[in-house]
Amino acid sequence: MKHILIVEDITETRDWLAGIARAAFPGCEITGAGTMRAGIAEVARRDFDLAVIDLGLPDGSGMEVLRNLRLVRPETVAVVSTVMGDDAHIVAALSAGADGYLLKEQPEDLLRHQLGQLANGIPALTPSIARRIMEHFRYTGPAEQPEDELTVREREMLALIARGLRNAEVAAETGLAVGTVASHIKSIYRKLGISSRAEAAWHAARMGLITPGD
Repeated sequence: MKHILIVEDITETRDWLAGIARAAFPGCEITGAGTMRAGIAEVARRDFDLAVIDLGLPDGSGMEVLRNLRLVRPETVAVVSTVMGDDAHIVAALSAGADGYLLKEQPEDLLRHQLGQLANGIPALTPSIARRIMEHFRYTGPAEQPEDELTVREREMLALIARGLRNAEVAAETGLAVGTVASHIKSIYRKLGISSRAEAAWHAARMGLITPGD
């Protein structure tokens, strides 16, 4: 993670998050934005490896930055960093394509560890959030096994993206065109009823395609 965007309106908190990001990814370049409009402008201006986005911004919601990021820079890893831990915000963020959801109330060393895990393809999720996601799938998931519908190629793709590989890296690994990879991933998301790589990693682990150490 060399280029990181932090969208946070409180200067002290933005600097605090920047310090955590630098500790997790030594030598990284940090770009800060204090408003929704500034965050969207930065997304349009250049590529980022990682975006850490607050939801409560003075001129709108960080969800708009997240949605814009997914449209303009789909390869960027996006993590929500917020004090809002209710189900509505969690589901909305993951549905919009967030790759992680971190509560700011966590200890700094835990936040640093969780961000650092992104380099290994492990979603950045506050433990309490991860438990709630698992409970959500346990009680609301389909009775059938949607993974049975995945083709052999799609299962291979699911394992690769769950390990943190980007579309171009999956293409290089499989010898397929990037566009073909994107089509396979779209099909996987549709069949599993998901919209983020955090959810993809959860399904891949449940299906035995990856282990936590992958």
